[in-house]
Amino acid sequence: MVIIYPLRNNGVFFMLLLLLWILVSGVFVWARPASFEQDFRVTWSESHIKQIDQGRTIQLILDQRSGCGFASKVKYMFGRVSMKIKLVPGDSAGTVTAFYMNSDTDSVRDELDFEFLGNRSGQPYTVQTNIYAHGKGDREQRVNLWFDPAADFHTYSILWNHHHIVFYIDQVPIRVYKNNEAKGIPYPKMQAMGVFTTLWEADNWATRGPSTCGNNPRNWWEGAEYETLNAIEARRYRWVRMNHIIYDYCQDKSRYPITPHECFAGI
Repeated sequence: MVIIYPLRNNGVFFMLLLLLWILVSGVFVWARPASFEQDFRVTWSESHIKQIDQGRTIQLILDQRSGCGFASKVKYMFGRVSMKIKLVPGDSAGTVTAFYMNSDTDSVRDELDFEFLGNRSGQPYTVQTNIYAHGKGDREQRVNLWFDPAADFHTYSILWNHHHIVFYIDQVPIRVYKNNEAKGIPYPKMQAMGVFTTLWEADNWATRGPSTCGNNPRNWWEGAEYETLNAIEARRYRWVRMNHIIYDYCQDKSRYPITPHECFAGI
């Protein structure tokens, strides 16, 4: 679970509290309360990360000096990752909370992003998703949430298998990226990815960042029920697309005069 609380008595200062109950499905399926030192490593600014409750809760701090981040110690090849998040109430303009998977490679990077873009008081949060495949990104989509993400915890999940990538919020699919390699469209499937969380400042654009591989097609997340959205998921997905999407790179003719091929793939 992730909670962000703003403190205004010391300039710009945010705290991100994480109760580490991370659901990760890879070679191993585990849903136990995680221990920070056992399962995660600090990726930057260790002084801004504090352990509470014997490492089951983590406090991340964003101040005028730095943000911070951490990552899983292992990587996963396909599966489903989930995190319960409660975002900062009030004025969170310029902050970015990111929950994502990343191959953490220097050259040809694969990455699946959830980014929560803070906003002015009273304005809705924007959730941005992005997909990097074989080093190529620039596939942003943005959704305005249909609930107050600062009022309670909500579950954000990424399903990644040989068939498609699906971003979920509380079991509602908000984005689908199909495997269309047969049509020459890149799809991330050659590199394992770790799970990352960061809290950082991006005021210039954010307002209105040991391998364990499982490549067995018999794993549950490769089953027939996960090859495509079911009828209920498809209906929910259409509802999100019709009512809450505010930016889609597929429709941005200033960036892509020729629509990218994957935009015609559907769900």
